[in-house]
Amino acid sequence: MPDTAPTVGFVSLGCPKALTDSELILTQLAAEGYRTSKTYEGADLVIVNTCGFIDAAVQESLDTIGEALAANGKVIVTGCLGAKPATGAGEGAGTLVQQVHPKVLAVTGPHATQEVMDAVHRHVPKPHDPFVDLVPEARGIAGIKLTPKHYGYLKISEGCNHRCTFCIIPSMRGDLVSRPVGDVLNEARALFESGVKELLVVSQDTSAYGVDLKYRTGFWDGEPVKTRLFELCEKLGDLADAHGAWVRLHYVYPYPHVDEILPLMAQGRILPYLDVPFQHAHPDVLRRMKRPASGERNLERLQRWREICPQIVVRSTFIAGFPGETEAEFEHLLAFLREARIDRAGCFAY
Repeated sequence: MPDTAPTVGFVSLGCPKALTDSELILTQLAAEGYRTSKTYEGADLVIVNTCGFIDAAVQESLDTIGEALAANGKVIVTGCLGAKPATGAGEGAGTLVQQVHPKVLAVTGPHATQEVMDAVHRHVPKPHDPFVDLVPEARGIAGIKLTPKHYGYLKISEGCNHRCTFCIIPSMRGDLVSRPVGDVLNEARALFESGVKELLVVSQDTSAYGVDLKYRTGFWDGEPVKTRLFELCEKLGDLADAHGAWVRLHYVYPYPHVDEILPLMAQGRILPYLDVPFQHAHPDVLRRMKRPASGERNLERLQRWREICPQIVVRSTFIAGFPGETEAEFEHLLAFLREARIDRAGCFAY
């Protein structure tokens, strides 16, 4: 690539889903001949991929945008915070980012690669034709990754169909949209072939993969594969085994069909690890939260999972102080934690 190629500074904040959005943008930038940099100085412009999930993340994103503006002056903002409307203003008043930092060049929401690239083209013309040039430093069809070579994220869907009362993700990322199973498996294979030894499967609701497509049958390598979590895990397990790697599932809601995955874990085809965001244990609190899965039978589920796969490790997150939570409901949560023996737990004060 010639030394005259324009340089784009890039900052990626937020969760693994945001990281995969960043990787898509970086892959397209490289395909079009742009250089990328982790610093603001000397860049022709800066892209900041933001998070808008909790107040601390919003402030970090706004501070980062301010730093980029101060150091560089030309900033494009994308990500979840970009979808957040301005506060204290009527409809059509723009975004919170534009309200706080009116000098930004452009603002987009999440998973908006083309919109970001359109903004880049307006301010820094692309140096060459992506249909002619090869993508440098890419992992085949998996594109450029921001993770070390030994692990990588595989996003299988975007958005969520649930409307939990504490969560703003659907308002920023929309309803569930599952990726075609063939595309997911092709990307997984490319990652394994590039040297990935731990594949981290992520989405907003991993257990719901394929629901929006009514679990329709797709095709991969000329064979039919159902667009459903169990069938996807079977194929991912086969790929991982062939490359001496493993597959780890994240953001798994405890729907009944999750039980089908446990034998694959017991057989060593999927890592015996479940990241299950229970959030609470008391049924009344869960109803107020509008959680998609009942907490009343979770202790039985955990016991059954351990019977099927004794080596399983369960990670979860919980919310304390949710509006309306009584002392008795909180004690119920503590009793659940003691009996459930969650291996790794995080707790957020509402």
